[in-house]
Amino acid sequence: MSQASRKPDIKEFSFPDLQSYLQEKHFPLFHAQQIFDWIYKKGAQNFEGMTNLPAKLKEQLRTDFSFSWAVLEKKKISKDGTAKFLFKVGEDEYIETVFIPTQKRGTICLSTQVGCKFGCAFCASGLNGWVRQLSCAEILEQILFVKKDVFPHTLTHIVFMGVGEPFDNYDNVLKAIYRINAKEALEVAARRITVSTCGLIPQIKLFAKELLQVELAISLHASNSALRSKLMPVNQTHSLEDLIACCRWYAKATNRQVTFEYVLMKNVNASLKDAQNLARLLKGFLSKVNLIIYNKNDSLGFYPPDKEEILAFKQALEQKGIPVTLRTARGNDIDAACGQLRIQTK
Repeated sequence: MSQASRKPDIKEFSFPDLQSYLQEKHFPLFHAQQIFDWIYKKGAQNFEGMTNLPAKLKEQLRTDFSFSWAVLEKKKISKDGTAKFLFKVGEDEYIETVFIPTQKRGTICLSTQVGCKFGCAFCASGLNGWVRQLSCAEILEQILFVKKDVFPHTLTHIVFMGVGEPFDNYDNVLKAIYRINAKEALEVAARRITVSTCGLIPQIKLFAKELLQVELAISLHASNSALRSKLMPVNQTHSLEDLIACCRWYAKATNRQVTFEYVLMKNVNASLKDAQNLARLLKGFLSKVNLIIYNKNDSLGFYPPDKEEILAFKQALEQKGIPVTLRTARGNDIDAACGQLRIQTK
């Protein structure tokens, strides 16, 4: 998972890119699928392991490409089965990836940046600042490593909700999405891929033009602009009012439901008044609320509400006709929330 290499990493190449390369080097095009099978379906970690490729082609690939593999620094497994991986991606550079198994699903939560620029008050991802973007290859390596590690668990869903703001690394994230979805590669259905953003309006508008069936999730976490500015500095650039207007446009333009993530924090945003304000804000367009119980982090000073407060908040939204789900807390015993394990390495 090296940050830079003079040779391009082969995982940066799409299937058509690889076909063009093979044509240019005078190799049969069918080798493109063989190579993709080894990378994305069979879990090869180098070119030597691609046993059905001609020796001449393997030598050409070694000459023209690098093939990096994730470097695991630490792994923690929760009593609920959630696994958190800390990967080293450079000198003093770390990212986190989480695998969340359930009876019917296997979800990987991906990081997209080393650190985060946006400094949300309740999130550990940005505590040590922002360092750099992850490449498309580095994003994909998280999936490939975890997929191999957790076997025989199967991978069914991908969420871009780890360290970093996905839409601040728009081009590399989009490349990764197409590779995750491609039948030649990881073949995860678009509707099982979710991108979460703190609300970068220009990128949301760009994303709509891709006409993908990918799920869009908005990190909202407040029902009024004053509170959101305190919790999420991005609100000072992309206001709550403008963001909701953009989401209404997005839902209409794409005919896709927008999910609003709302982390419930005791004595911050979990009152009945907050629920009523949220219902007014979201009324009348294709959307739903995903309530998330805060994963306690003593260094940030935020805590989860009582069970009664959580249920009352959910009920208040439902009474106003807002579709709502309550996400079960996972991995509390292994610092599974974004950035918690990473900051322990500093």
